[in-house]
Amino acid sequence: MAPQINISPPLLNTSSPWATTQSDLSNLYALPSTGAVSTRTSFLTTGFPDDPSIHQHAFISPSSSLNTYGYSPHPLPYYLTSIKSILAASDQPQRKPFIISITGSDEEVVSCISLISKWTSENSIIAYAEINLSCPNIPDKPPPAYSSPALCKYIASLKNLQATSEVDIVPIGVKTPPYTYQLQFDELISAVEQYPGVISFITATNTLGNSLFLTNDVDDGLKPVINSAAGTGVGGLAGESIHPLSLGNVFTIRRMLDASANGDVKDIVIIGAGGVRDSEGYKRMRKAGAVAVGVGTAFGRDGIEVFDRILKSD
Repeated sequence: MAPQINISPPLLNTSSPWATTQSDLSNLYALPSTGAVSTRTSFLTTGFPDDPSIHQHAFISPSSSLNTYGYSPHPLPYYLTSIKSILAASDQPQRKPFIISITGSDEEVVSCISLISKWTSENSIIAYAEINLSCPNIPDKPPPAYSSPALCKYIASLKNLQATSEVDIVPIGVKTPPYTYQLQFDELISAVEQYPGVISFITATNTLGNSLFLTNDVDDGLKPVINSAAGTGVGGLAGESIHPLSLGNVFTIRRMLDASANGDVKDIVIIGAGGVRDSEGYKRMRKAGAVAVGVGTAFGRDGIEVFDRILKSD
């Protein structure tokens, strides 16, 4: 059985540009209305080569967003050091877990999980690892979670790590892209059923790729609202526009997990994310089967106060 996660209150930030720095994470950790803090997605040893001229975001009225970001400019060790510093600055025991978002090849991800697990063991820190297999904005690197063989390769490598690690492995989650037809859901469930006891949680969903928004420029007419590496302005859609799709993903994945004949698969929980901006969206995600609810676009648009507003209205 995979280790269980605990997020209380069941509200948190998603991995996003607004969780990039130690200061960002410190502010989220201090907030009573977040039950966990997610970091921005990082690589094992190097930062993502962020270029503000092509990695951008825009808020689309009334409450959606489009972005062409990649991953964090900081590598994994930056986040481990930052988390340790945040906890050391407090005179209280750790109040909530950190969800450390990582990505890379299956070998790199295994190294990340091994490093995080050893670090948590040595420092008595509560943390989970979320593997981002769903970013749509990396040229020539389609999200692995859309490919059954690729997804199985990751989970199989993690299964082997569990069997060989000298320390307990932290709870592991997978962040999935929005699925739009049944075969995609079938392949996800098949992958976790082939390697039960590895995955503790699924975060559904990331942004929806291949999205474009044009805005009217007085001089040049309609133009992409943001730039991108390809120069097209095509990126990942988030916020209210994908809320029904994300909600449907949470609902479908939860039903399929519950229908599994394997008890370890039934025990996998879902963090619901996608277009939650108020208490109504939060309640819908919980009703659909999310054990906790992540907020991204509304956090970036409205600031950290959005978490208090969502919970106070619940």
